[in-house]
Amino acid sequence: MKKIRTIAAWLLLLLLSLSLFACAAGSEEEGEEEAPKGTVTLYVYNWGEYMADGSIYDETTGERYPDVNKDFEDWYYETYHRRVKVNYSTYSSNEDMYAKIKSGAVRYDVVVPSDYMIERMINEELLRPLNFENIPDFEENILDEFKNPSYDPENAYSVPYAYGMVGIIYNTETVDEDDEDLGSWRLMFNEDTPYAKDILQFNNPRDAFGTALYYLGYDVNDATEEQWREALELLKTQKNILQGYVMDEIFNKMKSGSSAIAAYYAGDYLSMYEDNDSLEFFYPKEGTNYYVDAFCVPYNSPNPDIAEAYINFMINEDPAVANAEYNYYASPNKLVRESEEYQECMADVKDNAYEILYPDSSESFEDYDSYVKTMYKDLGEEGLTRMNDYWEELKVESSINTGIYIICGVIVAVIVGFTVFFLVRKRIRAI
Repeated sequence: MKKIRTIAAWLLLLLLSLSLFACAAGSEEEGEEEAPKGTVTLYVYNWGEYMADGSIYDETTGERYPDVNKDFEDWYYETYHRRVKVNYSTYSSNEDMYAKIKSGAVRYDVVVPSDYMIERMINEELLRPLNFENIPDFEENILDEFKNPSYDPENAYSVPYAYGMVGIIYNTETVDEDDEDLGSWRLMFNEDTPYAKDILQFNNPRDAFGTALYYLGYDVNDATEEQWREALELLKTQKNILQGYVMDEIFNKMKSGSSAIAAYYAGDYLSMYEDNDSLEFFYPKEGTNYYVDAFCVPYNSPNPDIAEAYINFMINEDPAVANAEYNYYASPNKLVRESEEYQECMADVKDNAYEILYPDSSESFEDYDSYVKTMYKDLGEEGLTRMNDYWEELKVESSINTGIYIICGVIVAVIVGFTVFFLVRKRIRAI
């Protein structure tokens, strides 16, 4: 009996240790960092690789690019004589960010959702109205075409940060430049493609279903249930030629050449191109997603006034240009668009980088106006449920993920088996 109690105590201690380790890992994942006493912590939650962090420097001059969060901390202290520490963490999809905010388990001061998610979060009262007295530079610095957008018609909840369109990236060393599928979504869906297992698909439902709906010629916001089902069947068929479903992993796969074709955002394409100049890019002729990411303040922000000061700081010239030069996304900021430094920076990245980001201002995209550019809208409860159910059906049946589940199951079974074996053997010896 004493031996059994000892084993139970040992197991309890092990479980407690694992729980403490998991909690510690969770805190580290959230980017928790203890600030000096008396310092206010501002929690910022943003997309990965989206804001200048001081990690890049000019190889010619040796000059390091700004760390805009550190610059904000210094500016805020000089202006208000109060210490602020920016706790900056990242997410890979709107859905991941939404789940965190919706749960209420973690409180952030600033988030940067995309248009359709902003609309949804407004409808669900997950965002707080902004006090534009704390964002005085909005009116002058943000281009008029980005004010009062459809997802926030009164401009009460958001300040645009970056925008762009989804296109297809392909590796010219693998993909034949004479391939008839170039210029079309068919490059990713052709069952007879010679590039099977070299194709990557979005690992989030809105973008993945978007690629299928655009290819089929359906409205991504108002498709019928039958059309959604057709898109699902198309994505199921596509699984046979996919290498995998990815988000941030796309960078290493495309830059290294281990994948040849992928749908992704124009700004990220330019980041990949810097490391692999064999990559090219096009906007599919059937149409594509046009998106805007914007600063917002969640409903439960601990420091809304500081959050608004942060937003106002980021739309001023130096940080705005630094961020645009860092993430390569198109900017809705007038000061960025007029900056010669920014234009030169884009030209250094790729000859037609500016045209890719701003095709409506370029003669090289003569048929740009014929593109179907669609901004995603909130699908509503019924539409979201359908999309998520179909996504679950797609992923559960995915042979890619099934293999992973089998391997994980075998590993868990082996660990459990060994644990039970050793515990039983100890008990037998004790008897």
